[in-house]
Order: sequence, then structure tokens, then C-alpha cells
Amino acid sequence: QVQLVESGGGLVQAGGSLRLSCAASGRIFVISDMGWYRQAPGKQRELVAQISRGGSTNYADSVKGRFTISRDKGKNTVYLQMNSLKPEDTDVYYCNVLLGNDNYWGQGTQVTVSS
Repeated sequence: QVQLVESGGGLVQAGGSLRLSCAASGRIFVISDMGWYRQAPGKQRELVAQISRGGSTNYADSVKGRFTISRDKGKNTVYLQMNSLKPEDTDVYYCNVLLGNDNYWGQGTQVTVSS
């Protein structure tokens, strides 16, 4: 009933930039938190960045100063601007949306940073 469509992943050289987008559609009333997580094979999914409905943000220490999360409430879309990318940022990135007590996940988008 709620769909999340991600875009913007790809291959980039170290030091480069990418911008991820995630658009939510379907039976949406009020979205509270929106965020991005990432997961490498065999590892736990970890929070990258999160933004509340009021605009408060939270970042993983490893991306502070390099990544910026933002949202467009009118479009139910969350963005992740990733600058100064490093090879260790290579992962599958997942969009996450909290509606009431329900968590929704995107399908994941691959980000690969070459050295």
C-alpha cells in the first residue's frame, strides 16, 4: 500500500558525488521520520542519516560533514547528497520511511566508489 522508489545510485570515483532520491507513494497520511541506511554483504544494516518531520537531522559519524539529508514534504521524497565519497562508502543504500508505527523500506540502490 506504500511504495518507495529509489534512484541515484551508481559507480563513482573516490572524491566524487552522488545524490540519492526516494519517493514514497500510496496510502500516505503523515510521514514522520525518513532516512537512509546501508548494508554490506554479511553485515548489519546501519543508519546513515535520518530526518524528522520537523527537519531535525541525525548522521552516522562516518558521514558527518560529507553527506546531507533533506526532504520535500510536498513530494514525500527524501534525498541524500553524498560528497567526498570514499571506497568504504560502497554499499547497498536503503530508504526508510516511518508512517505511524509502520516502517517501510525501499528496494535498495547500489553505490560503488572506486579508489
